[in-house]
Parts: sequence; C-alpha cells; structure tokens
Amino acid sequence: MTIMADTTVDATRRLNVKKQTLDDAYAAPANFLEIDVINPITHGVAKKRYTDYEVRMRTNLPVFKVKESSVRRRYSDFEWLRNELERDSKIVVPQLPGKAWKRQMPFRGDDGIFEEEFIEERRKGLEVFVNKIAGHPLAQNERCLHMFLQEPVIDKNYVPGKIRNT
Repeated sequence: MTIMADTTVDATRRLNVKKQTLDDAYAAPANFLEIDVINPITHGVAKKRYTDYEVRMRTNLPVFKVKESSVRRRYSDFEWLRNELERDSKIVVPQLPGKAWKRQMPFRGDDGIFEEEFIEERRKGLEVFVNKIAGHPLAQNERCLHMFLQEPVIDKNYVPGKIRNT
C-alpha cells in the first residue's frame, strides 16, 4: 500500500516553477505575428473608384522568411485569399465582411462604399479576417498567404502549395 501512495504523491507533486521576473514578463514574446490593416486610400473617380488598405506584418515565426512587410490590398485581394484557402487548404476559412451591394446602388444620397464610416468598418473586418487566418498553424504554410502578406503584387497564376521551412 505504501508503494502506491508514494507514486501518487510523486505524480501529483507540483513542478518546480521558476518565478517570473519583470524582465521576463515584459520581454519580447517567444513567437509573435502581428498584422494590421491600416491607412485606407480611395483612388480613381466614378466607376474606376476603389479603396485599398495597407497590410502591415511583423513576425518572428520561422515559417515567414520576411520578418516585416507592408503591402497594399483591395477587398478583391482578400476575396482571392479566401477563395484560395477554401479551395486548397484543410482549414475552415472565416467569412469576409459583406460586399455591401446596397451601398453600391446608383442615386444614393451619400458616398456609398466610399463613406469614411463604411471604409473604417470594412477595415476592422478585414483585419479580424486576416488575423484569424494567419494565426492558424496550417494556413501559415500556405503559399497564397505568404504572397498575400509579403509580395507587392499577387501573382494569380502561382502554383498553389505549402511553404517548406528550410
């Protein structure tokens, strides 16, 4: 009976945990991935008008060769990323903020999809979307995500696949 009691005590004994210092608490995190969707800019006039957003990334994750990047992306680029991931990856891809068809109707008394409040709401939604995707370990290996976050121009004729960590 005492043998079993001894193993139970050993199995439930607390680990010797090192006390965390202030330096440890405020040091850079071991692994981080920060993505901000910021600085929306509306370009063009009439039917050629569109808004793009700066997608800024900072990371120390080994899977990303480039540790800091900044690219400009339109809503349609976010749609492309979503479609690529849905087709080629094994993850459940979150929804994008809506297309806002009603805001695109002619004869509105406002600027529709070019109103500041709408652009800001969409920006927030796009930031949530891209952070959910990029935070997923399986998505982090997808070539389309790396291209979306780091390449100035998206090559829509790329060969889908995984990024090899070398």
